[in-house]
Amino acid sequence: MKRQLRRCLLIVGVAVGLVVLSTVILVCSGLRDQLGSADVALVLGSKVNPDGTPSPRLCARLDRTIELYRAGYFPVVIASGGTGKEGYDEATVMRDYLVARGIPTEHVIVDSGGTTTFASAKNATQIGRQRGFKSIFVISQYFHLPRTRLALQRFGVPIVYSAHARFFEIRDVYSAPRELVGYLSYLFRHYDTTIMNGT
Repeated sequence: MKRQLRRCLLIVGVAVGLVVLSTVILVCSGLRDQLGSADVALVLGSKVNPDGTPSPRLCARLDRTIELYRAGYFPVVIASGGTGKEGYDEATVMRDYLVARGIPTEHVIVDSGGTTTFASAKNATQIGRQRGFKSIFVISQYFHLPRTRLALQRFGVPIVYSAHARFFEIRDVYSAPRELVGYLSYLFRHYDTTIMNGT
């Protein structure tokens, strides 16, 4: 009986260790920015406050996007998001924030269908094909970036760069391990690779 208990504890310990190690690898990957000149940026949506202003998390993503845009890393931005429970179109709120801080309206593409990371990646890939973009620069929270990069690459985007928003909060403690589950699920999802090449 004691031997079986020790065996069970060992299995549980190994499983927990693997989860922790995998989460650390994912976090380190997201924190390591992959900078490069791209045809377009994809900034992912997040919560909008009840008064219609971007949440601090979303502001951090947008502020990093503005910083990188001004640095010349990309000439166009895709603001991708859905409509949250507050009733606001995240993508429109994001566009207004970017425009109010100096990015020309014609340089911001609004994707109101980015209700999930998968949808944002798919829509960005379609926009890229339509406009002849070959590279995408994605901006989001650090733990969110590996899954987003994976989705874009699986959809056939040849070059993907990334940078994390400089915003950290207590909820990251559970958001990062949860993101590991999301990443694993994306490894086995079906991707329509004809989206990028149009065949």
